[in-house]
Amino acid sequence: MNERNIAFIDGQNLYMGTMTNGNSWKIDLGKFRVYLQYKYSVDKAYYFLGYVNEAYQDLYSEIQEAGFVLIFKQYNAAMLGKKKGNVDTDIVFHVMKKLYKNEDFDRIVLVSGDGDYKILVDFLIEENKLKKILFPNRCFASSLYKKLGSELFDSLDSPEVKNKIQKEKGSLGI
Repeated sequence: MNERNIAFIDGQNLYMGTMTNGNSWKIDLGKFRVYLQYKYSVDKAYYFLGYVNEAYQDLYSEIQEAGFVLIFKQYNAAMLGKKKGNVDTDIVFHVMKKLYKNEDFDRIVLVSGDGDYKILVDFLIEENKLKKILFPNRCFASSLYKKLGSELFDSLDSPEVKNKIQKEKGSLGI
């Protein structure tokens, strides 16, 4: 039986995890989407971002062309520019909504190292619905995940994963 899994990507966490610490690198979103599909049997991958900004239209197009479903956080227009693009509650809500509505999927892949997801991760483990949590950067993953078994997490910055999803030098992208 083939698994049918869903991925939820915290876009800000993914970007910050690969672009900070002096060893920054860029993810090839097309390669990353293929990696999720073949490594983790991900049928649908939701990519969450803080808010729409016309200056990033090329990035939004790249995300969608790579096969991700792009979801923006909703804000009151008066608050734009005053809030950071925190999508944690949006991701938790979307995951719980899929579980509540008993949607047809096997398990979830979460891409983030943010400790705010720990309670969700614990629940998904309890319900046998967590396939894997992927940390963009192992060094910046929350210490709350230290007790997770290695079968439940992986790091995108590990050499074997990074080599598969890294953007070639000299190309544009995130």
